[in-house]
Parts: sequence; structure tokens; C-alpha cells
Amino acid sequence: MNGVVRTLTTTCELLREHGHEVLVLSPDQFMSLPCPTYPEIRLAFGRPGAISAKLREFGPDAIHIATEGPLGLAARRYCQRAGVPFTTAYHTQFPDYVAKRTRLPASWFWRYIEWFHGASRRILVATESIREELRTHGLTRLHHWTRGVDMACFDPAAPAPPEYADLPRPIQLYVGRVAVEKNIEAFLDAGHPGSKVVVGDGPALESLRSRYPETVFLGRKSGRELAGCYAGADVFVFPSRTDTFGLVMIESLACGTPVAAFPVAGPQDIVIDAVGALSEDLDRAIDAALYCDRNACAEYGAKFSWAAATNQFLAGLAAFDAEPATG
Repeated sequence: MNGVVRTLTTTCELLREHGHEVLVLSPDQFMSLPCPTYPEIRLAFGRPGAISAKLREFGPDAIHIATEGPLGLAARRYCQRAGVPFTTAYHTQFPDYVAKRTRLPASWFWRYIEWFHGASRRILVATESIREELRTHGLTRLHHWTRGVDMACFDPAAPAPPEYADLPRPIQLYVGRVAVEKNIEAFLDAGHPGSKVVVGDGPALESLRSRYPETVFLGRKSGRELAGCYAGADVFVFPSRTDTFGLVMIESLACGTPVAAFPVAGPQDIVIDAVGALSEDLDRAIDAALYCDRNACAEYGAKFSWAAATNQFLAGLAAFDAEPATG
């Protein structure tokens, strides 16, 4: 579970509530293998023609390809052969992400991104920074698709977890996947006094737990429990340099907790002076964010609506009228 998955599942739920019929082709429906260097993520491989057969049987009005992995490749191949328009989304700084794991140049992986998304009728992106970056790579058919917050769950009244009771203030919180690309060590190495709390799981969890014994690791939380982790903290720290948006930031803001982050794509598109602070010195960002008004944070976070985001997604789809050819 991560921000991309929450975005996709919430979008599908809202589309269905509005009467749309949605077919999701996802890795759990096919044979899969662990992703090299990241076994928690599995790469799915359908038998030849399986994706094409499912798409022809469903007879969609629009096709959206959510990821650049094997299933996305198979769907792209079907659309290209059948002459069917499709949309894609750029959810993650894929080249930087893979480069960090393989220690190969990110420019190598940008070639794949340019090729994969180059045939898309529209590429759905969440922020202006990412749009600008994609434009520099020749990808110009871009459509804005923001993110939202479940306001029935995330608000300042959510009760803090009992583990917070005896922690020295300020409580500095990280929420998300516990993995190398999230740059969590930058947060845990920060020297600001107080307590550090990590919520989430992932392949780097045990290593970080042993290296940073003074940090409180609460594991994965969801729903109202997660909201309480946000609401009870004094500042939310987002150390990632590779996320394209950072859904956790707006969840934290909706709970009234300001954000400290690096001035990179994602944070610089979301965080304004009234609700957080950005700096290459994370200690300075944390210190400045602690002075933000929590009511202003909650009001700002409440502006991110899943209904509006889903309408943007729907408007971005590339509908087709003709019966696709056999592919």
C-alpha cells in the first residue's frame, strides 16, 4: 500500500459510485515475480494475449495505463496494435528511483520513459514541477490530475496513539514506505531536539530499526489510527527527493500538522509558507515549520478533494468510439 495505490483505489471507488463500470487489470490477477532489489513489489506477467483478450471482452470506452511495468507494457502493445488511444500517468520519478537501486545513470531510464509515454494521448501528472520536467524530455501532451484527502478520516480531532504520551516534544513524524528511495536517513540523521516517529513498513525497516534505536517505529497504520499519528505530531517530515506529489503531505496538513521537506518537486508544489517550510537544511525546515498555525494547515489540507481529483481524471481520459481491431 502506498500513495499511488491509494490514489488508484479511491479513484476507482468514486468512478463506480458515479455509475461508471471499471475493469482493473492488476498484478494480483497474474503470475508474478519479486522485483529485483525490492521483493515486496511483484512484477506481473500475463500469458501472451491475456491482456488483449480481457480488454476485448470488456469493450472499454477508454483505457488508462497506470504503470510502466510489464502489465502496462502489454496494455500499451494492445492499444498500439489495435489503433486504440490510451492515457498514462507519471506517478513516480521512475528514472531516479531505479537509478538509486541499480547505481546506473538516470538518463538511461529516461529513454524508456520517453518511449513509453510518448505514444500516450495524454499523460496525467499531479504537479507543475513534474510537468516542466516531462516537457524537457519532449513529453508535452500533459493533463493535470491532482490528489485528494478523505476528510471523513483525516482531521485534527483524530486521537493520538498511546505511544505519543511520554515522548519528548516536538514529535517529528515520517509516514510512508520504509525504503531506500524515500531518503528516510536524512530525517533520522537530523539533529532537531525532540522525538522521531516512523509509521510504515518496507524493505529497509529492520535495518533502520537497528541503526536508529532511539526512533519510535510504529509499523503500518491506516484509517483513523493513521490520522491520529498525523494529528498528534508537531511536524511532519517528508525527506523524499523522488516523489512526484506526496499524498502523505496533504493528509498531514488536513490533520493540522505542518510539513518540513526539501525544496524539490512535490513539496515545492504543495507546501506554502503558511503551512510548512522547505530547506536543503532539514533541521532549519523542521524548526520553521513548528511555527506554522495548525488551523491554517487544516484549512489548506481540506482544499484537496478526491471528488475534484476524480473529475480531473475523467476529463483526461481519451475516449474512443470505433470498435477496436483485433490485436
